Amino acid sequence: MTSAIFINAAYIVSACLFIFGLKLLSHPSTSRKGNAVSALGMFIAVVVTLLHKDIISFHWIIAGVVIGGAIGAIFAKKVEMTSMPELVSLFNGFGGLASLAVGWISVIELANPSLADTASALVSSVAQDSSESTHQGLSISIANLSIIIGGLTFSGSVIAWGKLSGRMTSAAITFAGQRWVNIALIIAMVVVSYQLTQTPEDMNLIYAIIAISVVFGVLAVIPIGGADMPVVISLLNSYSGIAATAAGFAIGNNILIVAGLLVGASGIILTNIMCKAMNRSLMNVLLSGFAKPVDTTLKVEGELKALSPEDAYFVLEAAQSVLVVPGYGMAVAQAQHAVKELQELIEGNGGEVVYGIHPVAGRMPGHMNVLLAEADVSYDLLLEMDAVNQRMDNFDVAIVIGANDVVNPAAKEMKGSPIYGMPVIEVERARSVFVLKRTANAGFAGVDNPLFFRENTRMIYGDAKDTLNSVIREFGDD
Repeated sequence: MTSAIFINAAYIVSACLFIFGLKLLSHPSTSRKGNAVSALGMFIAVVVTLLHKDIISFHWIIAGVVIGGAIGAIFAKKVEMTSMPELVSLFNGFGGLASLAVGWISVIELANPSLADTASALVSSVAQDSSESTHQGLSISIANLSIIIGGLTFSGSVIAWGKLSGRMTSAAITFAGQRWVNIALIIAMVVVSYQLTQTPEDMNLIYAIIAISVVFGVLAVIPIGGADMPVVISLLNSYSGIAATAAGFAIGNNILIVAGLLVGASGIILTNIMCKAMNRSLMNVLLSGFAKPVDTTLKVEGELKALSPEDAYFVLEAAQSVLVVPGYGMAVAQAQHAVKELQELIEGNGGEVVYGIHPVAGRMPGHMNVLLAEADVSYDLLLEMDAVNQRMDNFDVAIVIGANDVVNPAAKEMKGSPIYGMPVIEVERARSVFVLKRTANAGFAGVDNPLFFRENTRMIYGDAKDTLNSVIREFGDD
């Protein structure tokens, strides 16, 4: 009894640390502390779990800690910020895969009580509840739910990783009858799940439900285009939390339930916020690949007007109000520190610099915020889309750094465009627009940008970091 009280008390402390950590993560100035607090909560939960008397062997646990820790350390050291979105997507997938494994073992244990020791050893990193009655009450349906959500989260995250990393096309992938295939998979999932509750000892049913969930995850993500990938990452993160919650119910572990619910709820809230900012519903995002075909005959024509960094300096040197709109290109060029240096030079010259942050700029939620925080850009200078659009007519210069889709007027003007209806940062209303890009090619969503041909737009070609450094040198030579 004392042991159970101690464990539950420790779990309550961990849950409180999780919640407090999430609160601290809501602001960049306290996000590091929030990460540390949440990590402390997880450390306490893991240690208390591993010290539970039901743990049989630590061999697999130690091996997992060593291997997983080594892989995590390597990723932390080597992964660039440009690759962070696909890394986050993979992490979501691994979370789903872990939940799938826990659900799988739980079904085996429920169907074969004699294998309880073996199952406990395989998932020994998760403590069994001390009450045997609770253990016997584990539901095959809940375990099956963990398998289903974990499977589709894993495969869907792998597809998102492929789209984000460029290993597969970022465009929506559809085929004839795809919607009916999805419906058939859902029906098959329900039928097999019911049959599994009747004959849980049939391993073929488990294999079938795993296969169906994995295939369904693939087909659920491939029809979603690149412009919606940040929403997909957020949604898959929520799925991984829901899968963890189901796994927690399956094995009767309270802290796993709480942690999963926090991840699932926060992911859903973030997904909803992003969808509202894009003026789209979640179903519109998920079913975008099944919408009416876009008008592929739409053409954007005009004259592109190039500008040198040296000439851009003369405009910026006289500017009193400058807006910077960062995008994925800034991350690729690692130009955030150069942006901060240029900001300080303009401010030293008596000008104002603010940043316009679109909700889906980059490849994951908050991508631009993280990059600019890394360069010590004050959070007060990071303005949301609605705030900068209200002031747009008063900006002397809008500098677009590698962004494309989030400033594309086609979202308002071209009804057949795949991004039509998505609110964008209306930089074309500024007095002058500088677009820093390597080429004039379309962005991640594959949509041509009429902004490039506007009378007040100038294209500055080349690596964004090199371009900004050239402008900075001009300030220094002045």
